[in-house]
Amino acid sequence: MELKYQGKTKDVYQLEDGPLLLKFKDDVTGENGVFDPGANTVGLTIDGAGRAGLSLTTFFYKKLNAIEVPTHFISSDIENATMTVKPATVFGKGLEVICRFRAVGSFLRRYGAYVEEGQKLESFVEVTIKDDDRLDPPISADALTELQILSLEEYETLKQRTVEISNFVKAELAKKGLELYDIKLEFGRDAETGEILLIDEISGGNMRAYKGSEYIEPLQLEKIMLSK
Repeated sequence: MELKYQGKTKDVYQLEDGPLLLKFKDDVTGENGVFDPGANTVGLTIDGAGRAGLSLTTFFYKKLNAIEVPTHFISSDIENATMTVKPATVFGKGLEVICRFRAVGSFLRRYGAYVEEGQKLESFVEVTIKDDDRLDPPISADALTELQILSLEEYETLKQRTVEISNFVKAELAKKGLELYDIKLEFGRDAETGEILLIDEISGGNMRAYKGSEYIEPLQLEKIMLSK
């Protein structure tokens, strides 16, 4: 296997027969030893976080594939913390798409003069550029098209699918008595067809989930969601 990319929470390898292999790590994003799915640096290492993240990612991807939501997921190996996926090209140098149901995190830090902490939001979607040096700045639809990162049509598809997928995840969490506050997704273009695909992961490492006022840590979220 050829190592193509080393990321903060996973490494990407090229397989001989075409697909890619993602190796999930135990590193999670945050600052000063505190987990934060919105952070752009690795804040701590949690033993078992990689397998837990992959287990929950597999759970959601299988369900999304079953309802014909386009994703890059092919298969996974939980024991070895690896996932086989279709090759996809990212938009520009990479985008993150956040769907927010509550005013927390960076949204609250930016707009705290206008909202209260925890205030409900209506599937609010925002896009940020993956750029650690500039702290992953938010970017508008107009700027995305002006910079030729994507077209307005692709932006609308991205937004629609983000709302659809995020509300699907929210409904699955609600079955376990949990509330989804926000979730961070990534998309790319299928390397063969150009179709927009959901890529990366859907796990406790890229969402905030609560039970009442209690925040649910990533490993605990995986246990709750996958329990019978």
